[in-house]
Amino acid sequence: MRIAIAGAGSIGCFTGGLLAAAGHDVTLLGRARGLDEIRAQGLTCTDFAGLTQTVPASRLTFSEEPVCLAGTQVVIVTVKTPATIEMAGLIAEHAPASAPVLSWQNGMANAATLRELLPDRDIRAGMVPFNVVPTGPATYHRATSGDIVIQSGPGDLAQHLTSLPLPVTESERIAAVQWGKLVINLNNALNALSGLTLQEQLLNRDWRRLMADQMAEALGVLRAAHIPVASTTPLPAWAGPHILRLPTPLFTRIAAQMLTIDPSARTSMAYDLMGGHPTEIDSLQGEIIRLGQRHGVPTPLCSAILDRVTAATEAAERNPALSPAQIRP
Repeated sequence: MRIAIAGAGSIGCFTGGLLAAAGHDVTLLGRARGLDEIRAQGLTCTDFAGLTQTVPASRLTFSEEPVCLAGTQVVIVTVKTPATIEMAGLIAEHAPASAPVLSWQNGMANAATLRELLPDRDIRAGMVPFNVVPTGPATYHRATSGDIVIQSGPGDLAQHLTSLPLPVTESERIAAVQWGKLVINLNNALNALSGLTLQEQLLNRDWRRLMADQMAEALGVLRAAHIPVASTTPLPAWAGPHILRLPTPLFTRIAAQMLTIDPSARTSMAYDLMGGHPTEIDSLQGEIIRLGQRHGVPTPLCSAILDRVTAATEAAERNPALSPAQIRP
């Protein structure tokens, strides 16, 4: 398939590289700096389970101009939320109307934005469960596990996109799946504020209790709004807070899959904060806060976390290294 990755950042380059390795004709639309590194040495994708896949530059097409969207069969949007409106305009102008548009982005609003700005097109929400970090020039590392899920639709897209290192499934309950991922992703901010790796954070009971309290607050808002939540783990969503609060030896036995991650892994928001980049806090904690306001449910913990990330961003504080007690309102 001719696939355009609209936003060649960490997720876009990693998934685009594996799609190209599986035989697809992949175009990376992005900024010159990142693309030039791949042009010079190819694209290498690695992961915590031992994957190493290098795709020669000759197997990829590179572009800084949206005209590359012409002739594509599938557009996969991987830009951050603030860039979605602009990208929708570029897709409307250049991509074939017949090409499905997949949103592989964090948060709940992106697919809705694409549908509003691209009427009469096949727009499908998606959920990418793993995080990806750059570990060197033209090298991207998947540090956590999980399969990509896309909204069900015609054409067996998931089957066409699936390869052994990049499983893709379809769901008719994609909104519930996305809400489940958002509840998990609320920890992105806590990890960024902690200064710890994910593994260090998960092995610390005080941090897990804070994670659990934030998760419980969000799940309470979603219950009040009558919004179903599908778990992105083998455990039901409601069980998450209870398991996180367990003593560490019991937690490590019951939640072993949560610890099946790269020991150096941090969340994408932690890397954004360390790099001095804008974060997606408004698409995560902000989404729960706004929903709580609409349904009369207080969200003191999510609000306090949003305020602390915002303050760290404005102060260019790249590693706040706060304790759970310093974060609680």
